[in-house]
Amino acid sequence: MTGEATTGSADEAPSTALVERVLAEAAEVLIIEASPYDLDRPGAARTVVSGGGIAELARLLAVVDGGTGDHCRCIGWPTIVVLDATGREYARWTLHHQTGIRGLGSCDAELRDGPGLTDWLAERGLTGSREAQRMLARLAAEDEERRLQWVQAAPPVLAEVADAASRQETGAEERLADLTAREYPDPTERIRMLLAWAGFPPRHTTTMGGTPWYELAPERMLLAEPTESIFDAVASAPPTPAQLDGAAELFTCFGWTRPLRAEIPDPLRSTLVAHVTATGTDPMKFRMRHGYGA
Repeated sequence: MTGEATTGSADEAPSTALVERVLAEAAEVLIIEASPYDLDRPGAARTVVSGGGIAELARLLAVVDGGTGDHCRCIGWPTIVVLDATGREYARWTLHHQTGIRGLGSCDAELRDGPGLTDWLAERGLTGSREAQRMLARLAAEDEERRLQWVQAAPPVLAEVADAASRQETGAEERLADLTAREYPDPTERIRMLLAWAGFPPRHTTTMGGTPWYELAPERMLLAEPTESIFDAVASAPPTPAQLDGAAELFTCFGWTRPLRAEIPDPLRSTLVAHVTATGTDPMKFRMRHGYGA
């Protein structure tokens, strides 16, 4: 049987039957904890599977038939190299995010038991997938904690719709904007509330950094307000630290600076510079130095 016939054509959809067909011809399967472009990397963990272990591996590599219809954009690892009795390589697959596999036919495929495969690899010294999964779980927990904190930072009357927006439910941000306008019909009160809420992102960081799209909803609502109304609202009473945080974020976002929407009044500029210089995070100070504090 030729390699092409064994591994399937580029037009064949991935399937568990294809996995079994490929591995039925295998004498050995080499699994290397590296991308396919880095298989000779010193120190890369590796294992050789043969005999009855190949059937066990085939079971763990069962996929959702039909594939995903797409290709993951990452390189993928570990790499699985399938060899025949002469030592010839006739199939090469890569795992992606410990949940998918590439190299079976026309597209990637989802593994039916990604966690089981991860544990099986770890038992053979290839612990990278397990460590990656644990890291992803920690990041997911951090993201969820931050999401809940953002919802809690919203006024109680907005919390339910804010929660929907944070989950990126269809139309939720539009509902949030409509509810905000109804519950805060006075522009000054609405803008000051939004400024305080917009001050949430720079004070809350995660391991990977960045700001989730949903957290910028208050900023996007502020950008819909007239410029003079924003300046008047800030000047209507001494701003709180949270409102100053929100103003600092607003006045350095692309929606305000590209092109520059308006020059900040000098008294407000001085207040922001003093506030961020004294209490701001490093990213806040960087944006200040390259924006209103230049």
